[in-house]
Amino acid sequence: MKIQMIILLVFLSFSIGTAQNQATLQKAFSESYTLEADGNYTKAIQVLKDVYFEKSYELNLRLGWLHYYAGLFTESAVYYQQAINLMPMSIEARLGYALPASALGQWDAILLKYKEILEIDPNHSLTNYRIGSIYYGRQDYSNAERYLQKVVNMYPFDYDTLLLLAWTKYSLGKSNEAKTLFQKVLLYDPDDESAKEGLALLK
Repeated sequence: MKIQMIILLVFLSFSIGTAQNQATLQKAFSESYTLEADGNYTKAIQVLKDVYFEKSYELNLRLGWLHYYAGLFTESAVYYQQAINLMPMSIEARLGYALPASALGQWDAILLKYKEILEIDPNHSLTNYRIGSIYYGRQDYSNAERYLQKVVNMYPFDYDTLLLLAWTKYSLGKSNEAKTLFQKVLLYDPDDESAKEGLALLK
């Protein structure tokens, strides 16, 4: 009976502690949202740092976001990486990591994170598009085509991907395919200047 009473007291103590921790976290998150809305990123960060513990995925993700908006890109990347470490299948944390990494010009690191996302979800359209964009920017048109074509296969009337794939096909000398894609872009936006320019170059 005495052992049962001790176990009950321990359980109640744990439950109360957990409830208090949850209430403290909710309050800190709520305050951080209000401060963020006011543009006070420094205070929003501090509110969460006051309750920070490194095993919290949510705290690390949120701190990654706030540090990014505060212009603290290196610190932001560290928090996003910690979130990834805690939840290795997280796509959102990897997309978040790309924000500060982009600001720092770390395109190889971004490409690595994007390819990790595709290992988790090969058909993730945003990631396929962004990888295609990176390769296009590097003038690696063959790789750009591979990723962009996959997106267009899934979203055949997506404006951004159609246009970028059209220019990719043009750069690869695939004139007929480029022409068809530019024409599709003009169905989406009849006044699109980029598509008109592309078609003029193909005449």
